[in-house]
Amino acid sequence: MRRRTLAYFIIDILIVTVAFLIFIWIKPASRRLYLPNYLPYFLFFLALWVLVSISIDKYRLHKKQSLRDLLFPILVGDFIIFSAVVFLIAFLQHFDYSRMIVFGTMGLSFLTEVFFAYVYYYNRKLSRDAEHFDTFAQTLIKVKAGLLDQEEAGIILAEKPEGAVPPLNRDLVIREAGEDVFRFIKKNIDLEHQRTLVVSTTTSFNILSQPEGYFKAIVNLRDVNDIKRINRFFESVNSRLPQYGLYINCVETNQIRKQRILRKYPPVLNRIYYFFHFLFMRVFPKLPYTKKFYFWVTNGYNRSISKAEAFGRLYSCGFELISSEQIGDKLYFVARKIQEPSFDYHPTYGPLIKLKRVGKQGKIIYVYKMRTMHPYSEYLQDYIYKLNDLETGGKFRDDFRVSTTGRIMRKLWIDELPMLINLFRGDLKLVGIRPLSTQYFELYTDELKAKRTRTKPGLIPPFYADLPKTLEEIQDSENKYLDEYFRHPFLTDWRYFRKAVYNIVVMRARSN
Repeated sequence: MRRRTLAYFIIDILIVTVAFLIFIWIKPASRRLYLPNYLPYFLFFLALWVLVSISIDKYRLHKKQSLRDLLFPILVGDFIIFSAVVFLIAFLQHFDYSRMIVFGTMGLSFLTEVFFAYVYYYNRKLSRDAEHFDTFAQTLIKVKAGLLDQEEAGIILAEKPEGAVPPLNRDLVIREAGEDVFRFIKKNIDLEHQRTLVVSTTTSFNILSQPEGYFKAIVNLRDVNDIKRINRFFESVNSRLPQYGLYINCVETNQIRKQRILRKYPPVLNRIYYFFHFLFMRVFPKLPYTKKFYFWVTNGYNRSISKAEAFGRLYSCGFELISSEQIGDKLYFVARKIQEPSFDYHPTYGPLIKLKRVGKQGKIIYVYKMRTMHPYSEYLQDYIYKLNDLETGGKFRDDFRVSTTGRIMRKLWIDELPMLINLFRGDLKLVGIRPLSTQYFELYTDELKAKRTRTKPGLIPPFYADLPKTLEEIQDSENKYLDEYFRHPFLTDWRYFRKAVYNIVVMRARSN
């Protein structure tokens, strides 16, 4: 344990101990009565406090980049401890301990920690500002003495923690990200080229301040997780690259983060911590009443993001993925600009989504479903098709876009229920061809595409009647259905409906 971390650890113990003694002193007759009786239980409480604080990495203050980074572990840790104490109080039949001492100790400790976090942060900020001012003053002295020209001075004064680093400085890249990352970057682009921009930033300003079209490659060493407005940032990178320009960045995906947490903390405790992490970092941002609180606390920093969402955002912003590689606890990727961003201001992000599908006469309809894929997955249709073959039933093999809860909902047919809205609105009929995305629609033959657009898609497709196994068999099944439907619409739908219901209910047929 580093000296600074050990010092913060000791200070935190003193804060809790002093808070406990203050409320012992406030309580009448407490020094004589409460102190001997409470001391063993206080030591247990103190051990719980320290254990939770260590598990959430509260004591490494020197690693925190912003005030929110400092306050977040305090909020999470104290919330866990408060929940544990409330649980014990609720389930202990004879709770004879003073609630004023118990909750007073926690409340005063929390407020003191927050106060010291503010003091620590602004003291460090003042020190950095002072260092920057000293650099500024020394640079001016050297300019006046003729030791530096104005261009060299401008380079020195422009250097900031989140600013661009010189493309030729190999040591800076390695110090920021490590040798393995440097080798990955060098393998994909020429770092020695003067038209490669290397930055470590989370703001679009540091990208948009660069000349348009000058750089052939942009490398950002900061995680995508720390960027508050990810699409706006990707769009900024797109605007500063020429056609087929390269972009390298990294992301800690949900799966990598889960593995890191489970590996970092002891068994049982790691599951408890991950549960609260999952609740706050992945559930809160999806709910309307907790979303604002989540962004107020985190400011969008260190957000949870799936591999599908990260890559889907890239594709929506005009990039295509060339390669990716996990290095340590981060997934590094190389993307290439192929078009302008789509500027989709209404992405499918919530639990109930609207998907673009090809309807009658080739018109685009919006089909309602429960979300089973990660956000922005719809932009990865072509990428997944090129990456994987189709499996039995015409689905993509190894489709990482489908979430764990999504697989469960698909098995139980929960995701299909909102399509009843489309049935009542007249976008779909009860039996008919499956509504397809434009990407999947383009996989079909021209003859079948022409037939499909002559009728409405259906809620129950002919797939469940014929149970085809390959894309070719699916097309043959739909061709057969459409030919019969155009001759005898009602009888064909009734026959397919009976057979589909039998296969679904009795034979347990599923599309996935």
